Amino acid sequence: MGEIVKDTREGRQSIVGKSMATRDAYGETLLELGKKRDNIVVLDADLSGSTKTGKFAKAFPDRFYNIGIAEQDMIGTASGLALSGKIPFASTFAVFETGRAWEQIRQTVCYSNLNVKLIASHGGITVGEDGASHQSTEDIALMRVLPNMTVIVPSDGYETMQVINAIADFYGPVYVRLGRAKVPAVMPAEYEFKIGKAYPFHIGRDANIVAMGIMVSIAIEAARILNDSGIDAGVINMSTVKPLDTGTLLNAARSCRLIVTAEEHSIIGGLGSAVSEFLSENFLVQVRRIGIKDSFGCSGKPEELLKLYGLTADDIVETVKEALKK
Repeated sequence: MGEIVKDTREGRQSIVGKSMATRDAYGETLLELGKKRDNIVVLDADLSGSTKTGKFAKAFPDRFYNIGIAEQDMIGTASGLALSGKIPFASTFAVFETGRAWEQIRQTVCYSNLNVKLIASHGGITVGEDGASHQSTEDIALMRVLPNMTVIVPSDGYETMQVINAIADFYGPVYVRLGRAKVPAVMPAEYEFKIGKAYPFHIGRDANIVAMGIMVSIAIEAARILNDSGIDAGVINMSTVKPLDTGTLLNAARSCRLIVTAEEHSIIGGLGSAVSEFLSENFLVQVRRIGIKDSFGCSGKPEELLKLYGLTADDIVETVKEALKK
């Protein structure tokens, strides 16, 4: 289960080495934030049990707003609260937050550069049995294209905790994508999240895998397999998709023969697009994108869906070996 260690710099409890769903880490961190800051308010679209904002609602009912199944109204209300000096955290499923309320996010939040935090759970295909209607594989693209929007996809519970604390101190619109399923703990205890800064576990001489979210742990496993076979493969956790850490990316590209991106999202408009766009204009290196290939999801268990859509460690290994041969 890992250990709970005291972070004396922030005066908070940090979960290190514990496998958990990133949405669970969000719920716990939000509760702790609420205890320390009375300007934090939380909104939900009738899904507080799933998004884990219910913990905050129970502790601070006067600062929690269940808007109901009315995502556009939730964004409008959050914008009004931001204009009044509050820091609103608005949560629902990723497919509903970015899809149903995209116009309100664009016109009200981003155009006015309001201090609204959009924390969306159930991103990607690992939503599982709920199927394509609830599996958001386009949300990063939808949020990344908006001016003033910062886009973050934490890799595990420990990083999620740091992300939520960091964005509470950051002014401006932020979209954070969280998952439903438990994910392995990957970030070291000494890790400190900074918006716009990637974390390189290792920079490889042959290939470097740039990953986000659940794919970071999968990329680490793939790199282990590749290294065991004599291929020096590195892994970079690109948890901030926008703004992209171009310095770390450029250093990785100059150090190897191949960049592979790995995301639980469409290869169109997400992390793979962001990396390819930057490298095509700054440093020519072979790039391969691993993700959802222009299709919708389907119902199934998370591990079955990762295999079906080619998002396993073996898929990354095969892609790297095939590309290096060329």
